[in-house]
Amino acid sequence: MKDIGEYIAEHSTRETEALEWIKKQTHIRTNHARMLTGAVQGRFLKMLAEAVSPRNILEIGTFTGYSAVCLAMALPGDGHLDTLEINDELEDLITEGFARAGVAEKISLVIGDAKESLARLRKEILEDGTRPLYDLVYMDANKREYPEYYDLVFDIVKPGGYILADNVLWDGKVCREPLPQDRQTVGIATFNEMAARDPRVESVIIPVRDGLNFIRKIR
Repeated sequence: MKDIGEYIAEHSTRETEALEWIKKQTHIRTNHARMLTGAVQGRFLKMLAEAVSPRNILEIGTFTGYSAVCLAMALPGDGHLDTLEINDELEDLITEGFARAGVAEKISLVIGDAKESLARLRKEILEDGTRPLYDLVYMDANKREYPEYYDLVFDIVKPGGYILADNVLWDGKVCREPLPQDRQTVGIATFNEMAARDPRVESVIIPVRDGLNFIRKIR
């Protein structure tokens, strides 16, 4: 009997050659290939972004660039994606993947601490007016910091825009009673509670892989 994950993968659109290259290089050149977005979730992100029709996207947590490529593929000709990554050792792999996918001109890679990068973006958008608000934010970085990311990005998302957060089921740990008190689980659980109770948004958790929290800013 086939695993349901295998069945889903076999009956979903296959990934592009560039994404296959990123996946292979991630397994060869990193010790954390399990963090890779993968074909099914990547296709879902691309199709979701196409439905939302964003012109400006922010990604928090690039890793090796798989999800960034999927999101950039959904952008219009003048669309742009800013992606934040703390690990400068991945930069060469990331930029080569962008080039192979033909989306390098649509993406700006920012290396550094996510919260520091977000503070700079907030200033450029809200104070200097040199950048537009984002239509879509995708969060897939330090799980401990999800609540802080949420607070930092909320004002730089357009009304009617979206915040999408990955790994919000955290292998089912968020459902355990009592809640495990490791910082990752607490961070994700706190973030999910924040979104569920925030009257400025509507949200739904979608059980794709490790869970995606899909949040729409209504005011």
